[in-house]
Amino acid sequence: MKNVLLAGVIALGSATACLAEGVTHHIAVHVDENDPQVMNMALNNVQNVTAYYKEQGDEVVVEVVAYGPGLNMYVPGKSPVADRISAMSLEMDNLTFAACGNTLRNMSKKLGHDVELMDEANVVPSGVVRLVELQEQGFAYIRP
Repeated sequence: MKNVLLAGVIALGSATACLAEGVTHHIAVHVDENDPQVMNMALNNVQNVTAYYKEQGDEVVVEVVAYGPGLNMYVPGKSPVADRISAMSLEMDNLTFAACGNTLRNMSKKLGHDVELMDEANVVPSGVVRLVELQEQGFAYIRP
């Protein structure tokens, strides 16, 4: 009987240790609209999901991918969420921002000069391709 009880305690301890370690969730957030409401909703989603999983003892890795009109999210002077992006980038190690290189090139060509992006934005060759890659790596896809 002592052996059965000891085995039960060990099993319970192992299960508790596994739960305490938490899980890492991977999330890709898609922004392709030049709409302050959509941009703010995307950032709210990032903050809310990060807070939720932190409370659960889990980790979360989030990448916000912007392309098309949504790339304005990362353009200084045009972005309605520039201050939030800067603050969140400093506060959240789990968060990265991807900017579509195709869109950036086309915007620059149309304007006749290079379009500068916020320092927080990492240029990727293609926003759509980046979303595909992230989903193939197991990232959950969110489009606010």
